[in-house]
Amino acid sequence: MNQARVKRVRDLVDGVLLLDKPVGFSSNDALIKAKRVLNAKKAGHTGTLDPFATGLLPLCFGEATKFSQDLLEADKTYETVVHLGQTTDTGDTEGEVVETRDVNVTLEQIHAVLAQFRGPIAQVPPMYSALKRDGKPLYEYARAGITLEREARNVTIHKLELVSYQAPFLKLAVTCSKGTYIRVLGQDIGAALGCGAHLNALRRTQVGALTTEHMLTLDELLAHEAPLSLLSPVDALLSSFPAVQLNAELAKRFLNGQRLALGKEPSISVPAEQGRVRVYLDAKLLGTAILGEYSILQPERLIAFVAE
Repeated sequence: MNQARVKRVRDLVDGVLLLDKPVGFSSNDALIKAKRVLNAKKAGHTGTLDPFATGLLPLCFGEATKFSQDLLEADKTYETVVHLGQTTDTGDTEGEVVETRDVNVTLEQIHAVLAQFRGPIAQVPPMYSALKRDGKPLYEYARAGITLEREARNVTIHKLELVSYQAPFLKLAVTCSKGTYIRVLGQDIGAALGCGAHLNALRRTQVGALTTEHMLTLDELLAHEAPLSLLSPVDALLSSFPAVQLNAELAKRFLNGQRLALGKEPSISVPAEQGRVRVYLDAKLLGTAILGEYSILQPERLIAFVAE
């Protein structure tokens, strides 16, 4: 006798979890596991880390998902180990070695090559990536032995520093713009040195203003008696934006989507610079807005659970 399957009732959970993604998990695998532990109804992550990579993976739950795009657009910081002398088909340690060369490079040569990659550069996305062509990820073509033409993309390497060099391993610290493939950076550095290379290890240490300071592992999350208490508030994603405090009347109008002329409100402290701001009523986050000319506040994304 078949019993009807009972659908699991998920909770409305709002907040941010700074996860230290382990090796071997895709970003989506880690998200699903955390979502299950928290019994959260809605969740999303803020930028994919390859399975072989570790480090900071901000997970957004509930209302926090409205602001996840900001982290997708944000600069990222990594620590990486580049294995010189070996090229793999994936550009990382998970791939098959396709070429091996001798490594005879000096520190002077390394510093000279690294200098070439600082600032704006063009990168050709790798075939082993989730970018889609005709609705299918590039990695599916790659696994079928098909190589497609890819257009180079403009990215910016804000920081590229040599941490250590113990041949054939080159440890680097990188801060870069969105869309940068560290695997491709490692390969291109190896090519410029004349010996080829692939990534041996990759760890993300910062996303926008978020750092590893309050990061926790999946094991710590699973073992915690009250995992919901580990969540940071939604506005942890918005800490780099100036704050605007509204009174109750202005907050009501703001939540109704009205533009506010803050210059006519002497009791409201207005940030000096125009741009994106986070908006509060007392300690409650109402959402984000664009502060424009003449101190006009234009609502952008609103928090649903504080609306009346």
